[in-house]
Amino acid sequence: MNVGIIGGGTMGSGIAQVAATAGCQVKLYDTNQVALDKAKAALEKILSRLIEKGRIDTVEKERIQSNISYVDSLKALSDSNLTIEAIIENLEIKKKVFSELESYVANDCIIASNTSSLSIASIAASLEKPERCIGIHFFNPAPLMKLVEVIPAIQTSKEVLETSVQTISEWKKVVAVAKDTPGFIVNRVARPFYGESLRIYEEGIADFATIDWSLKTLGGFRMGPFELMDFIGNDVNYTVTETVFTAFYFDPRYKPAFTQKRFAEAGYLGRKSGKGYYDYAEGATKPNPIEDKALGQHIFDRVLVMLINEAADAFFLNIASAEDIDNAMTKGVNYPKGLLAWADEKGIDWCVSKLDELYEEYHEDRYRCSPLLRKMNRGNKAFF
Repeated sequence: MNVGIIGGGTMGSGIAQVAATAGCQVKLYDTNQVALDKAKAALEKILSRLIEKGRIDTVEKERIQSNISYVDSLKALSDSNLTIEAIIENLEIKKKVFSELESYVANDCIIASNTSSLSIASIAASLEKPERCIGIHFFNPAPLMKLVEVIPAIQTSKEVLETSVQTISEWKKVVAVAKDTPGFIVNRVARPFYGESLRIYEEGIADFATIDWSLKTLGGFRMGPFELMDFIGNDVNYTVTETVFTAFYFDPRYKPAFTQKRFAEAGYLGRKSGKGYYDYAEGATKPNPIEDKALGQHIFDRVLVMLINEAADAFFLNIASAEDIDNAMTKGVNYPKGLLAWADEKGIDWCVSKLDELYEEYHEDRYRCSPLLRKMNRGNKAFF
């Protein structure tokens, strides 16, 4: 298969590596020659490191490298069977690129976007043949993260969806098919991990370190929410939250936090700026959490039930299957368990009771219980 990748940044070059490793002939396109040179040098470094770790040998390294060529003309992608765009998250720019690309490629070429939250239907509308368009959303770093969300637009043909799922599966990725709604699966369902943790902080219930300690120690998450926001970048994470909030017509469940907005405005972006919720300067010490088990359990339960509620609502609204939702959260963001399986473990009655306690306390629509959880509770049902 001939694969064209648009965008020589970290994501584009990562997808190129995945496709080349799977045996595809890949052309990586960027208008910036410096970006292409950096992508080529980065691949050399990554593959050399894999040799050092004993994961591949020099023959495999040369095979992967020989499968990728670097081009500075969009027209060079004309022989592609599949193209994947991985450029700036700007709808108008993506539409412009797709419209030009379509004039070069064959009629049966699949044109895909790696967007994390933009409407695939809107992107597809820029094409003469919108049925060939689909979302194929990788997670960073693409070679390491197992999950890929595949998002058909309402215009996408059944054949394009089937071919896309088969291709990405052959690239040894776990595919989760999602409806074309804001945030798809992961960026939608994960919002409470950050949002509810920020709310707990803003209420003065606990500080950053204690909330992180709770989610890691009691919940088994690899990183706490504030560590993770610092890792992602407060500017990036806030923008995703604001985008999802706006796209859902200002549903209070996705309401951004002023704390994160102010940190982003102050330039406290996290690791990349040297300071975020924690100080990353040389010699700086991380604050100690308050290791109070009762407090930690309260924090963990509150964040977990909000995550479960979001996952249940995504299933209720047919965003994805229960299996794909749980796979998305374990393979896409490394959650210790699938949220719907976690709901079964805790008990649907526990979930409903916890959510009703929160709603009774706050009377905010943010804490409304998913109708599906109520229905399942009445029928004594489970997700699996």
